[in-house]
Amino acid sequence: MAALATIVVGAALTVAVVSTSASAANCATAWSAASVYTGGQTASYNGHNWSAKWWTQNETPGSAQVWADQGTCGGGTTTSNPTTTTTTTPTGTCNYPNWVQGQTYTTGSVVKYTDGKYYIAEHDNPGYDPTVSTWYWDPYTCTGGTTSTSPTTTTTTTPNPGGFVVTEAQFNQMFPSRNSFYTYSGLVAALNAYPAFAGTGSDTVRKQEAAAFLANVNHETGGLVYVVEQNTANYPHYCDASQSYGCPAGQAAYYGRGPIQLSWNFNYKAAGDALGLPLLTNPNLVQTDASVAWRTGIWYWMTQNGPGTMTPHNAMVNGAGFGQTIRSINGSLECDGRNPAQVQSRVNAYTKFVGILGVAAGNNLSC
Repeated sequence: MAALATIVVGAALTVAVVSTSASAANCATAWSAASVYTGGQTASYNGHNWSAKWWTQNETPGSAQVWADQGTCGGGTTTSNPTTTTTTTPTGTCNYPNWVQGQTYTTGSVVKYTDGKYYIAEHDNPGYDPTVSTWYWDPYTCTGGTTSTSPTTTTTTTPNPGGFVVTEAQFNQMFPSRNSFYTYSGLVAALNAYPAFAGTGSDTVRKQEAAAFLANVNHETGGLVYVVEQNTANYPHYCDASQSYGCPAGQAAYYGRGPIQLSWNFNYKAAGDALGLPLLTNPNLVQTDASVAWRTGIWYWMTQNGPGTMTPHNAMVNGAGFGQTIRSINGSLECDGRNPAQVQSRVNAYTKFVGILGVAAGNNLSC
């Protein structure tokens, strides 16, 4: 992505290395009453991380049922050596409007987001979130206004690139025959879409969730071998023309792709809207961009109940067990004795992966 940020005159930059506990919970971005949160998104408030169960705005964590308490957080990261960057910028007022969700923006538009930072539209978009839809927005450094003698200081903590609970060596051990399309770097790059994924709860819970996700992915793709659905006869079936938006990419364009084998036009529409990507009109992004592919898989994991009663993420962080993740992904065809061999295949992969990560499998493994 092109670098569009300008340089702030007189800005002072200091970098310091701090030490945080490897077991300390990472505080998510602070909750904002003005921000919109959808199911699976996290925010920190009063020293706790909170996960939204569904769409919410201006409902305070701890006082509304929409928020699930994810436990205390210490403001650090899950890595042992995060880098803290302190940036001092001159105060002053820039003449750019506040970002408004749902408002149409053209390429080159500059907005001020709810975090006080500025972003410039790299592509036209209908008001996607600048911090999530990074294909549409780039950070922008505002230099307007007048300089004050009392600068404003902001501090951000950035996790190390290796902050994911699964290392690249462990990932390669899990998928020794994987397709080169499914890169580890693509997976790590996709994590910023849903920071709560494999980042909620204790170190054991985080590793169990990562193992559960990868075990289901393993089953859906034959060990990360298949990027697209192999039964081409199914392709024309995935267009629900009754939807108001139809199937603009073609009737046979919405076949299974990626680690969770995203299929159907309405799922491409929902995933694209959530991630700020044009998946309804360009579903091929899921089979040509590894980060996009991984993001669609994490989107489903974090936000969709499927045929189950909870998201796979909530099943793992709230103690329902691995079996409930199977139910949420393909329970109508596999659970309750419908296809025990398929269920066991997923369970076998999960127990293998938690073994690689060095944690117990937990209870309720089957459905």
